[in-house]
Amino acid sequence: MMFGCGRNNFTWNGTLKELEGTYNVFCTERRKPSMSASQSSSSGLEVLLCSLQNVRDVESTLNILSVLDELLSAGTDRRIHYMITKGGSEALLTALVNNCCVFTPNYTVLLPLLYLLAKVGQRDRRIGVKAEDAGAALLVLKLLKHNIHHARRAAACLWVIQVFSSSVCTANLIGENQGLDVIYHLIPAYTTKHLQTIKAAINALAALLCTRANISTLVNKGYISGLLRLYNNWHTKDTQHVGLEIHYALLCCLHKATCSTAGRQALVSEGGLRLLYETTQSCLLNPSLECLVEPSVQLMRKCLPKTPLPLTSDQSVYSFPLPGRPSTAPDVDVATEESGEESGEESGEESDFEEDKDPQEADIRDDDDDLETDVNKLRHRPDLDRPKTLLLQYSRLCPELTHDFQELNLASESEESSTASSDEEAVLLNMLPPESSRRRGSASTHSSRGSPSQRESEPGLPPGAPPLEACDFHSHSGILSTSPSFRTMIRDAAGDASTKEKQEDDEEAAQGAHRFIMIDRLLERHGGCIPHHDPELYCAIAAKITSIPGFNILAFPDFWGQLPPPGNEIMVPRKPKIQRQKVFEDVQRFLNTDDIINKVVFDLEESNPQYHPNALNFFSKFECGNLRKAIQVRRYEYDLVMNADVNCSQHTQWFYFEVSNMEPSVPYRFNIINCEKCNSQFNYGMQPVMYSVKEALEGRPHWLRTGTEVCYFRNYFCPAQGRKRTTFYTLTFTVTFKHNEDVCYVAYHYPYTYSALKAHLKVLQKSVDPSKVFFRQQVLCGTLAGNSCPVVTVTACPASRAWKDLHQMRNRPCVVLTSRVHPGESNASWVMKGTLEFLCSDDLVAQSLREAFIFKIIPMLNPDGVINGMNRCDLNSMDLNRQWSKPDPVLSPTIYHTKGFLYYLSSIGRTPLVYCDYHGHSRKKNVFLYGCSVKETLWQSGSAVNTVGLKEDPGYRTIPKTLDRIAPAFSFNSCNYLVEKSRAATARVVVWREIGVLRSYTMESTYNGCNQGIFTGLQVGTRELQDTGLRFCHSLLSVTSDMKAFYTRKLINHVNLDHNILDHKSHNCFEDDEPPCVEEIEYSVDCPSLKGSNLDSDVNSNMAEEEEEEEEEEYSACDIPLSAHPEIQ
Repeated sequence: MMFGCGRNNFTWNGTLKELEGTYNVFCTERRKPSMSASQSSSSGLEVLLCSLQNVRDVESTLNILSVLDELLSAGTDRRIHYMITKGGSEALLTALVNNCCVFTPNYTVLLPLLYLLAKVGQRDRRIGVKAEDAGAALLVLKLLKHNIHHARRAAACLWVIQVFSSSVCTANLIGENQGLDVIYHLIPAYTTKHLQTIKAAINALAALLCTRANISTLVNKGYISGLLRLYNNWHTKDTQHVGLEIHYALLCCLHKATCSTAGRQALVSEGGLRLLYETTQSCLLNPSLECLVEPSVQLMRKCLPKTPLPLTSDQSVYSFPLPGRPSTAPDVDVATEESGEESGEESGEESDFEEDKDPQEADIRDDDDDLETDVNKLRHRPDLDRPKTLLLQYSRLCPELTHDFQELNLASESEESSTASSDEEAVLLNMLPPESSRRRGSASTHSSRGSPSQRESEPGLPPGAPPLEACDFHSHSGILSTSPSFRTMIRDAAGDASTKEKQEDDEEAAQGAHRFIMIDRLLERHGGCIPHHDPELYCAIAAKITSIPGFNILAFPDFWGQLPPPGNEIMVPRKPKIQRQKVFEDVQRFLNTDDIINKVVFDLEESNPQYHPNALNFFSKFECGNLRKAIQVRRYEYDLVMNADVNCSQHTQWFYFEVSNMEPSVPYRFNIINCEKCNSQFNYGMQPVMYSVKEALEGRPHWLRTGTEVCYFRNYFCPAQGRKRTTFYTLTFTVTFKHNEDVCYVAYHYPYTYSALKAHLKVLQKSVDPSKVFFRQQVLCGTLAGNSCPVVTVTACPASRAWKDLHQMRNRPCVVLTSRVHPGESNASWVMKGTLEFLCSDDLVAQSLREAFIFKIIPMLNPDGVINGMNRCDLNSMDLNRQWSKPDPVLSPTIYHTKGFLYYLSSIGRTPLVYCDYHGHSRKKNVFLYGCSVKETLWQSGSAVNTVGLKEDPGYRTIPKTLDRIAPAFSFNSCNYLVEKSRAATARVVVWREIGVLRSYTMESTYNGCNQGIFTGLQVGTRELQDTGLRFCHSLLSVTSDMKAFYTRKLINHVNLDHNILDHKSHNCFEDDEPPCVEEIEYSVDCPSLKGSNLDSDVNSNMAEEEEEEEEEEYSACDIPLSAHPEIQ
């Protein structure tokens, strides 16, 4: 738009030539150097800018401003940014100062100058500093003070002040010189006049609140109360909604004012929460006011008073004395990073006053800086971290190299293969009642349930005793107890109990025997055939584990077993505005306490949990369980608090607990209130899982996805004792139970316990044909708590004892697989279960793989963490997947000995062909691999290193490409092969760099589901996870030395490459995480501009109005009844 300048013969060429001549005259007369080395090299823009700073007559100045405005309005922001690089901001500021340094400022020039300065300045990140240096900041404030009765002039000054306030220093300077007072008193009660100026005043006030000092001034002067009254006044009286932008601007201003603790406290103390809640409820009734709802909700969330978690201490309930350390271990803040690959969340309170920082650029810069660019570090193999002599101890873990196979064709080989495992289990099984032994030896585990009368007459049960029902299996019943009577039986069998101990345990032993009879009869009546699971064997093994609290109760799902659900489970669609609804309920909890119960119904620290007849009953003192506290908030709503990892006060994500005494068909809301991650797949269709005992007894032992109204968002809780991390998130979901008197279990994901692994290995060991499959289970080492870490060897037995066959078997390449270094990643164990079962099967592909490779499998690297229901760490409070560079043999024994074993394999010329560490990923969908590549890391980092001469075997991509063809849940485009500095101590990178394994991977499996392939929109279950483990085995055919085997028709038929899967290609999803959630997870964000409303449009609107006469109607706020306005000097 052109400014009016009083000339009818204006032309671009004529004006530029005229100005060029003027430019020469000024440079000569004032003896000032030109803007460039010579006039001939000066651009037309530079001529305009220099002339603007030097001309004094009104007509020339208006011509220049008109040309600049036309020039900048015709194109994109690139023109303005180019002008800024040429000193455009400085030129405008100088012209402003020059035109104000007169006795009577000429607003014919000043107004267009201020308009242009507002347009350009908002795109110059240093405009505030430049304005302060030029002396323009206080000059504009002075102009505002002199024009508070002139709406258009005041608006222009306010826009420029808004722009200047992008600098903290400049905002403070304006605030120190009564800027806040002047602007605040320009905001009137409801009116229909001068809406642009009122909006400009509110926006300028909000811009000044970018500093703590200005917010403190605002709070101390009681202006927050005034802003609330103004908002209420406009909301009440603006029935036609003509001032909707004013409403919105006031909310944005309140957002800025509450960026400090003092501001939030002031808003709450002045009744701001109730006011916002009530006005928001009325806005929900009118669709045209929808734009006010979200900023109001965010403001309420931000200002809800910080409430400490209802805990006595942030430290975990469980503590473990570490060798060589004080009994009370210090709380170690470990970076909360995703399974070795995903960047961790920052801890500490958010900074509301970051100066001159572009967060997006900073994030990009941080990601690039994390990439390793030192070629020597990428390619150089470090020296051993221990003496070579210590490696000889690992020769025992290669039994296939020394076994002579003398009894290759004899059945006694089966007995021999069993000796590697613990004999204690045999003792346990021998001590089971005779009925159990007969049942275990029977050919089938199926039995008729019979009629009730038949069941009541069965031997072993008390006369007239009713059959066991689901409600009998809650934790208080003790039916699934393993202690103390069970351990008494073990001790007696071993013959190491004293007479006194036997006498003390006689009564409890009798009770235990009675429990065994009941359980055995239960299994005969209800037991189904769950593959590779034996409940009695599970009991025997679970009784031997060592846990910190001394678990003596079995969780029913772990004891009974589970089958995959019969059908696929879709990702649950997110209910529109569900988070908003939950926030309203949380605000109501603060405003209306009439229906608030706040009763503790479960506390992990209590030795004897109480039964609550009028509430749900919770329990988590069993293997893998995690629930620290349950609080009944309302009749059907419960706050749940997870227990932190042992010896620390963080890493809360995994939960697994029992719930009973529910009412059927009633929706119960569960709020897990101390989650730590800043986002979750629960916002993208994921649900928790639930297991019903009643359903299991009726023949449906399934973990099912459950929960409606699922969402995950930041809450108002803070640590109980001022710990560094101050941000928590709530996972909320609603469960409607189907049955009365049921016992249910709820978990983050499908649980998989250490005892389940041990029992599974025992069953697998007995299932293989020892003449065909070489299966050895050994102990890698003991853990800190004294549990064993199993290592399994699987390969094919040689065809004969001939030297040629033995030589071929002993020279097969090794494949090393590990899993469950992070206890909360139970999905990794289900993938490993699929791998183990497939490798031990009679499948032709499995036979080919056994004949091609020797598999060394460590299925659980962190048994102690799994047993004690931890999420991330070991008992040493450290992330074991950050200890691989220099693992401590005492504090991280499983990592130390796994690395030592890999060193040993390398030292004897048997460096693994493939290494893969199975993990779970909580913030991404699909299954994918992370690998290591020197070239891709250097390319991505933008390194100056010339990679043309670098030679690198591209074989690290073979397995991912194969999986992309054969595994429907796998996403090739989610894979990456970058080596990051922050991942230098992870298994993947260390095994690649130090052991020299080209194909060293982390395989990540989603907790949620897939967004590509045939599983699109479906949540994964145990069936799909086990299938992933199977498919990974299939992919290994692509790296066999005999590649022809991979393409034989016989094998292809067994790999099940149907047409759909063969043509499967991954969806192009290169994003690291999900797109932004449809509702704001965080609340410490500024309000975005209203659609169609921004500074440029406001300025253009003001410029388009007809210029008012000198006797313009005065604009005054002197009659505002809402606050007293002191006289402004």
